[in-house]
Amino acid sequence: MSAEIICVGTELLLGNILNSNSQYLAMQLAKLGIPHYYQTVVGDNLQRIKHVIEIASKRAEILIFTGGLGPTPDDLTCESIADFFGVPLIERPEIIEDIARKYAQRGRQMTPSNHKQALIPQGAEILPNPTGTAPGIIWQPRPGLTILTFPGVPSEMQQMWEETAVPYLQSLGWGKEIIYSRMLKFWGIPESALAEKVSAYLNLPNPTVAPYASKGEVKLRVSAKATSEAEAQKLIAPVEKQLKEITGLDYYGADDDTLASVVGQLLRGFGETLSVAESCTGGGLGQMLTEISGSSDYFWGGVISYDNSVKVGLLGVNPEDLAKFGAVSATVAEQMAAGVRSRLGTSWGLSITGIAGPTGGTEAKPVGLVYIGLAAPNDKVESFEYRFGAGRSRSLVRHLSACTALDNLRRKLLTRSQ
Repeated sequence: MSAEIICVGTELLLGNILNSNSQYLAMQLAKLGIPHYYQTVVGDNLQRIKHVIEIASKRAEILIFTGGLGPTPDDLTCESIADFFGVPLIERPEIIEDIARKYAQRGRQMTPSNHKQALIPQGAEILPNPTGTAPGIIWQPRPGLTILTFPGVPSEMQQMWEETAVPYLQSLGWGKEIIYSRMLKFWGIPESALAEKVSAYLNLPNPTVAPYASKGEVKLRVSAKATSEAEAQKLIAPVEKQLKEITGLDYYGADDDTLASVVGQLLRGFGETLSVAESCTGGGLGQMLTEISGSSDYFWGGVISYDNSVKVGLLGVNPEDLAKFGAVSATVAEQMAAGVRSRLGTSWGLSITGIAGPTGGTEAKPVGLVYIGLAAPNDKVESFEYRFGAGRSRSLVRHLSACTALDNLRRKLLTRSQ
């Protein structure tokens, strides 16, 4: 048995609204151990919705609809479902009473159009909406097929799912097994290289391993199906351990970990502090660090040295080196890192200087050229050159620069005794 998520709304097709409902429902289905292989988005059109039902009802046993339950003429979900299965829509007085009560509580008068929300397919049960005016339905129009509908408002849909849909599906026997996942995260290795390293694990039956890539980061999702989260974790643990051993320092964390949070944990553990000097990232590195609650324990501050006069005046960069090598150079990156460490009195100094684009590049120094400087507690200063490539957006180059700077510090913190 599998489920299919069907999201109704032309606004979704136009991109006016982010479709967060499908993500939420997908995660919830996994918690119940219900597989789902398809998600469909369809506009507010009766014939097209019916066509989607025709296809989905042949390949899934649970159809979950969101959207199209409002009072306006383009809210067609219930009408389309009833029409497809050849049953009339029946006005349910208890729904009208519920809507009228909610309007009265808000000091408003229910309009005639709201009566449309009381029309549900004959034989369907009401899926109550505790906060909104649009109820859903739970219906088995034929043996082996269950339909659930929810409003498109995420908060309403989520409450209805948790309070009514989950107990209902559990009563059908679902929830005895769950699908639990761990997301392992990597930086500094391409997806293809990582996939090659772990190729022997990509065809496991349970747990399964699958690679993903996004904005410089690569992930391995390790998923297990089991009777409980604890049992799933037991299945995942040995595979996760082996994957970490294979990938070494390229692995940096899992699930909610970020490079900034991992670096913070390491600095706190060593009792050390950090300051940053940024040019092309314009404060993005500092923002990543300060997004972590409690980061003031180890992050003392930074300098956005966008103009060369700031590099010279606040960070102590040698103006002759600026003239000779340019602001985007290993020499300047090192002096920025050493300068901010000295000025702020921290254990570590981290710097970024580069050409984020889309303009400003030359043949010798193209867009995407970035230097990262790192000043250590032992006064050793080094730099790293990266070419993130022309054609990438300015925001992506800045993101890659900040993350790579954190990754360099992470690796140094983990290996400095080697």
